Amino acid sequence: MPWLVLAACGSHPPPAATAPPSAPKVVTLAILPAESDAFPTAAKAATDSLSQAKVSGVDRTQVSSVSLEVVQLSIECVEASTACYQVVGRTLGANFLLFAQIAPGPKKKQLHVTVSLFDVELAAPPRTAEADFTTEKEATSKIGDLVMEVTK
Repeated sequence: MPWLVLAACGSHPPPAATAPPSAPKVVTLAILPAESDAFPTAAKAATDSLSQAKVSGVDRTQVSSVSLEVVQLSIECVEASTACYQVVGRTLGANFLLFAQIAPGPKKKQLHVTVSLFDVELAAPPRTAEADFTTEKEATSKIGDLVMEVTK
């Protein structure tokens, strides 16, 4: 009976090329200081409260040396729009922006404070909390509540 001999040279296929592990994404929050010539004490209180804020999922917080308005002027995008906020965030290398805006209120000596948290990647309207205050002293004592409301 004839013998049948099969021989094969084989080798295992080369291992699939794998991409080197990428560094985990660092989520950055940029805090933009508040400015107000009319209400400087409230602006300082807002900036202090913003600087102490904690946002879930954020790995790194950086406090900008200039306000939102200054950054917007430098990039020539001054609208209060998601498109402009997104450009601001990208310019600052941030995933989130946290800022406060202080404006005169509806009555004399009143002020209106808006605190906003903007997700640069989603580019959805910012999460905001706002209130009118009868005095700068009242605003100073309650701005932290607005910051907590948008960052919770």
